[in-house]
Amino acid sequence: MSKPESHPTATLMEQILYEVKRVVVGQDRFLERVMVAMLAQGHLLVEGVPGLAKTITIKTLATTLRGSFKRIQFTPDLVPADLVGTRIYNQKTGEFATSLGPVFANLLLADEINRAPAKVQSALLEVMQERQVTIAGESHKVPDPFVVMATQNPIETEGTYPLPEAQVDRFMMKVLVDYPT
Repeated sequence: MSKPESHPTATLMEQILYEVKRVVVGQDRFLERVMVAMLAQGHLLVEGVPGLAKTITIKTLATTLRGSFKRIQFTPDLVPADLVGTRIYNQKTGEFATSLGPVFANLLLADEINRAPAKVQSALLEVMQERQVTIAGESHKVPDPFVVMATQNPIETEGTYPLPEAQVDRFMMKVLVDYPT
């Protein structure tokens, strides 16, 4: 009996997973879900305490895929322009230039999304849905693929702004990450 041929996409995904597992140890279930999200170009909402390899996972994945990676630390003083970008006046030329924000990356880590006010959360979720940003009437598409991994800390709830159910629905899946066994 001959060995069945594997699909090229499956082989590629196995190679990517192998490379990521060389760096991230003990989080197989989490890594599988991240790979599903990548393949489907869906976004992840990850809940787990600090120190469970969430940042290094997406950073390693971006490196393995030769894609761009950005991390945004969500804080109460963040404004939507901090994410998507803004127009900046150049005094020398007397013109405005568009400065694109950190959402313009293949893999975006939205760290502690529930620490930012609803207006900022909505700005990110709009980019996730539309896959573009409008600044001063100009539309700018985010790179393809574009996958967001947003994190929440389940323990610290003081100073947080819970995501409304309608916003949680924009994520392909919610993954609970725990300590390796």
